[in-house]
Amino acid sequence: MNDNYLWDKSGPPDPEIERLERTLAPLRYRHRGEVAGLARPRSRAWMAAAAAVVMGAIAISQFAFPLAPATAWQVSSVEGAARAGGRQVGVSTAVRRGQVLRTGDGGRVTLEAGEVGRVDLGPDSEMRAATDRRLQLDRGQLHAFIWAPPRQFVVDTPSAHAVDMGCEYTLNVEKNGDGLLKVAMGWVAFRFAGQESFIPEGAECVTRKKEGPGIPYYQDAPAGLKDALGAFERGDRPACARILAEARPRDGLTLWHLLTRVDEKDRGAVFDRFAQLVALPAGVSREGVVRQDAKTIDLCWNALNLENTGWWRGWERKWE
Repeated sequence: MNDNYLWDKSGPPDPEIERLERTLAPLRYRHRGEVAGLARPRSRAWMAAAAAVVMGAIAISQFAFPLAPATAWQVSSVEGAARAGGRQVGVSTAVRRGQVLRTGDGGRVTLEAGEVGRVDLGPDSEMRAATDRRLQLDRGQLHAFIWAPPRQFVVDTPSAHAVDMGCEYTLNVEKNGDGLLKVAMGWVAFRFAGQESFIPEGAECVTRKKEGPGIPYYQDAPAGLKDALGAFERGDRPACARILAEARPRDGLTLWHLLTRVDEKDRGAVFDRFAQLVALPAGVSREGVVRQDAKTIDLCWNALNLENTGWWRGWERKWE
């Protein structure tokens, strides 16, 4: 509840108070000039009846506009300014479905859901709980440590869906909707409008509003590779050659994603560099990669010795 709006109608309106105002509008006080000729009631019976009407209206309002159900997420610690649904939160506050949780400058909140995991919301952040296993980060920073089975927890952002594959990660969302995800343990799968990225431990990935997730890279990747990758994703297609020149064997992760992002005329060159850095199994052909054969692309992934495609391939359908 917005306390300022409650007392003097300043600040943003509170939806619950507005609904109650509309319900009670017929019972508002009217100046004598508005009701000329109407005798002022004096009886206690009338006053009791009026009170009953007010209480009835409140009960009807609560019935007609019930509070959203609580999710499994509860506040386990809070530091500084943090509000949910317009009210200051405290330890054990339950986050309701669709309710907005905001932190101010210096504000921090830790949420826990027994069968899902723990989430730390950083300063100047805004988040909603859609369900027990789905959150929406509109801006700010979210650190998640998830113990639910893989593929059961997801965080929506303005530019991508982050699907947990059994992991710990930090997700930042800027006010313009762009974001950055860094994985500390396990895996995260990023998807938006048919574009997907798979980010393992030690890697990170940029995501941009209306464009979706970018190409992942390891945090210890050469600076030249990171710079060239940023230029490529901003539309500088010739930067692809610099990415290939800077790549190490470990950067096969980046080149695998690049295989599905470059134009067909450049795909052969990317595959040739990938084949120099990664030992490929029998059955992988340059021609198959160039024409984007799904089985061949999956075999290239498996050659990275990260996780077999069969382990994560089912997540797309679940969170489409």
